[in-house]
Amino acid sequence: MQMLSTYLESFPAAVYSYASPKTKTHLGLFWNPYLGQTRWIEPSNSYHKCEKYAFGYEKEKRKHKILRLVNEVDGSGNQICEFEMYSLNLSRSWKVTDGFAPDWCMPLIQSSSSVKGNTYWYVQEKRPLGRGQTPPNFLVCFDFTTERFGPRLPLPFHSFFFDTVILSSVREEQLAVLYWDFRVPGPVKIWITNKVEPNAVSWNNLFLAVDTIPLSGPSFHSFYGSFFVDEETKIVVFVIKESHNYPSRNVAYIIGSKGYLKKVDLGESRNQGFGYPFVCSYVPSSVQIPNTP
Repeated sequence: MQMLSTYLESFPAAVYSYASPKTKTHLGLFWNPYLGQTRWIEPSNSYHKCEKYAFGYEKEKRKHKILRLVNEVDGSGNQICEFEMYSLNLSRSWKVTDGFAPDWCMPLIQSSSSVKGNTYWYVQEKRPLGRGQTPPNFLVCFDFTTERFGPRLPLPFHSFFFDTVILSSVREEQLAVLYWDFRVPGPVKIWITNKVEPNAVSWNNLFLAVDTIPLSGPSFHSFYGSFFVDEETKIVVFVIKESHNYPSRNVAYIIGSKGYLKKVDLGESRNQGFGYPFVCSYVPSSVQIPNTP
């Protein structure tokens, strides 16, 4: 059995998906780490190795739901789009939504974050490109009340292929985004929103810009990292897997407004292949996981 894990920040909780590539079946385990509660989730009738999950809730009724999403191109160039919802309060099965055909796509290793019960994704416009061209990039929000993706939302920069773009949340109230230019390596830049809603996002002035040269070694590539922010102290913790030596090791870099502060070795990575450490803001929740209807 192959274990895939998706960490969902808005409960906060986690979903672990146990997948069998041979039988194309899998089970899901929903977990609230604060209460120690778990619940098994019935598998979807469909399976895809690149499927993505998000967790959220309706704004008024606080009904908790899970989104399963596939938006990929297979080896033959065919678009695969799948969109399913699972309600923890109401159902024992996945509800399929037909007609899902977005005009955007997610990077191979997508960046997303949950705020106020909804999930925000970093995406790029889906269109044929000439050599050296980069499609427009932006955010989209999945609204768990309407069960729909909203309009394109702006970023405070324009990124290109191989640039680092990573989303995080701040106290479950705002979005934070980290950007690093791969073409002209310079400072790591972080912005925090002053407004974030499914249909509107606005950004504060630059929150932090830190030179990466003193970090001596790590590549700020989107495949490698995640981060979280302490807004009051202006401290950022960036976690990566350093792979330039074998065996690779997980490392945390603590960065402040005056620059690099400290490197912390977190130990040898348990996954020496295509797997990387993940950190996020955590607000303990006493919300009970609904029992199976």
